[in-house]
Parts: sequence; structure tokens; C-alpha cells
Amino acid sequence: MKKLLPLIVLAAILNRTTVFAQTAEVKTVQPKIIVIPFTKENEDIRTVLESDVNRRVAISKVKEEFDNRGFTTVDFTAKLKSAIDDGIFTSGSQTDIKSALVEYSGADIYVEVEVPEMISTASGNAARIILQAFDVSTANSLANKVCESPKFHTTDYGALVTRALSKNENLPVKDGKVSPCVVDFLNVMQTKFDDIVANGRSIKVNFSLAQGSKYKFSTELKPDGLPFSDVLENWMAENAVKNNYHIQGVTDVKVFFDDVRIPLKDEKDMNYSPNKFGLKIYQFLKSKNINCSRQVKNGTIFITIN
Repeated sequence: MKKLLPLIVLAAILNRTTVFAQTAEVKTVQPKIIVIPFTKENEDIRTVLESDVNRRVAISKVKEEFDNRGFTTVDFTAKLKSAIDDGIFTSGSQTDIKSALVEYSGADIYVEVEVPEMISTASGNAARIILQAFDVSTANSLANKVCESPKFHTTDYGALVTRALSKNENLPVKDGKVSPCVVDFLNVMQTKFDDIVANGRSIKVNFSLAQGSKYKFSTELKPDGLPFSDVLENWMAENAVKNNYHIQGVTDVKVFFDDVRIPLKDEKDMNYSPNKFGLKIYQFLKSKNINCSRQVKNGTIFITIN
């Protein structure tokens, strides 16, 4: 049996190009993709590929599938070496190392590609691949797909991975030109990504009060005399993409927006992160002479009013 072999695919930087979706050719906005290994507990993303040829094969095959469909990809090994040379890894935590690498890559999307151990039966061996796409900034799910190869009497893991990506019971693969399973996944991912381009990405904004704060969210603010919570909601309506936001709850001590759409790019066509939106909130509150602190984690902005 082969070892459990999960991977991660990260995606970033927009590009205009042609994508082939089965037999149709369409023009669309698409992400650049980098394929990196997902690590289990006690595995180090910086060294995990060194002694595992199967992981290297799987990464190469998945990257090749994206390349074949017109996506521009980034080489993981080269990017990792560059990150190490630039000293971006300041923590020993594997979660922090992964986060640092994602941030360093400038990614918009990551796709988790998990390949469990080989399926062995009397009728042959097979590979199963689980694909899941996420928005890097928010960890919101964009797409998921399970691909499984037909069974063959072979132990060539790379061949089974390729078959898994290409397999579709209702649409036979001809001459290796189309990989229906991975195309189905990419089509869904592309649709969700196009929605982000058009309507913004979804984040959360959590307003709370510091201990001893002189404010409550029912406090009326000058010059309009509106409650603090209404001032925040009016600002959110003006600054969310297409007025697209949802406020989950308001109390005297907390205001929580569970779905606020922010732009993917700013007016200079630079990546627009939740941290930039958090800075905009910070500057707005400062203009009201309201002191606050802010933190951004996993697509949620935490604003604490002093």
C-alpha cells in the first residue's frame, strides 16, 4: 500500500487567456496556480518531497493537468527555495510556515489535492484524488471534486494519478487531450472565481469593545446623532462592493457582519486584501476620533473599540 499522499494547490495573480472546457473554447479570467505538498502532523513542508518520489510524481501530474488547460503555474520547489533564501519562515509552526508561504506567493486561491493510499483489489489498483479549492484570503470554499481512476493491474502510481484526473464514465478520454474530471473541477472553480472578480470576495468583520471603553454600540455619535451601530452599517453599505453585505447581529457590545464583499483589486489593479479593508475601517474610525485596534485572521477582521 502506498503512503497517504495529500497535496495542496495554491492559486494567485489574475491573467487573461483561453481555457478549454471539454470541447468548448471560452475566454475568461483565470488564476495562476502553484502546486505544493500538503503536510500531515509532524511533516515539514520544506523537506517533505525530498525522500518521497510518489509525492513528486503526483505534484508533477497535477501541475501538468493545469498547464494543459492553459493555466499559468508556478514551480513549488523554486518558490520554496526563494522563500527560504528570503527568510520568510520565522516560526516553527507548520501552520505558520504554510501561511507564510501562501502570503509570499501572492496567491488568490489554493486548491487542496488529497491523494489517499492506493486502492488495491483483486480486479486491480486505483488512485482516488480529492480536489478542494479555497479563497486564500478568506478560506471560503470555491469547488470540490472526487476523482477516481478505473482499476488496472499496475503499481505505477503516476499512471493511476493521471487516470484519476482523466476518468469520466460518460465522456471517454481521447488521445489524452481532455481530462473530464479535472475540467469539471476547474469549471466550478472558475465560475466561483469569476463571481469574486465581478462581485468581490466575502469576508467577516467583527466589532467589539475593549474593557473600559467609553462607547457602546447604542451610543449616539456626532454630528448626525445616529447610534454607533447604524454609523457602522451605513459606512459598510457605502464601501462594500455593490452594497453587498449582511449584518448578523447587533448588541450594545458587539456588531458582527458575517458577509461583506470587498474588491479583488484596488483602483491601481493591485491585490486588495482583507487587511487593506481593515485599514480603511481603522482610518474611518480615526476620522471620528474613535481609537481602535485591528487584527485580521482567516478572512475575518477584528476591530476592538478602545
